[in-house]
Amino acid sequence: MIRVVLADDEDLIRGALAALLELEDDISVVAQASDGDAAVAAVRAHRPDIAVFDLEMPRRDGVLAAEAVRGLDGVAVVIVTRHARPGVLRRALSAGVRGFVPKTTPAAQLASILRDVHAGRRYVDSEIAAAALTEGVCPLTARELDVLRYALQGGTVATIAGEAHLAAGTVRNYLSSAMTKLGVATRYEAARLAWDEGWI
Repeated sequence: MIRVVLADDEDLIRGALAALLELEDDISVVAQASDGDAAVAAVRAHRPDIAVFDLEMPRRDGVLAAEAVRGLDGVAVVIVTRHARPGVLRRALSAGVRGFVPKTTPAAQLASILRDVHAGRRYVDSEIAAAALTEGVCPLTARELDVLRYALQGGTVATIAGEAHLAAGTVRNYLSSAMTKLGVATRYEAARLAWDEGWI
């Protein structure tokens, strides 16, 4: 039996997917979660064979959740996403994700993918892989990306500084550097561009 933890912030989608996967003879959904922090807690509590994480969840996205459970032996992570931005694929693979699947994938095909991942193989959607191969390299540093991740939420410099545990002046420097590198006029534009490219 392949034991699965399923995390998606959309209750209807998560419930429907869980019901469909439970119809498979060899798959059991042992826990469900509606945000990234709860997903990590569920994986730590249940130690499933596979964690299926939605990419875009509150508190912690699917890639950050994958990074948080990466050290747990025997737990493979599969990301499902509605917005398959190529840069996210690189982040996901760096985080040790074993599968990257669009939400348009039929449930029967997802079940087959989960079996492959459980057998030690990797699955990456061919369209996402092709787009990732033609994408440019991210020009931003890890710290600039961290600050832009907070900026995407629309916070002030003081708010971003508090969340990122940095001085306000340091945040301004990172934001200014990122805006210059990306050729945009505002921090929100920089954050949005970084999000669109899949860098955050």
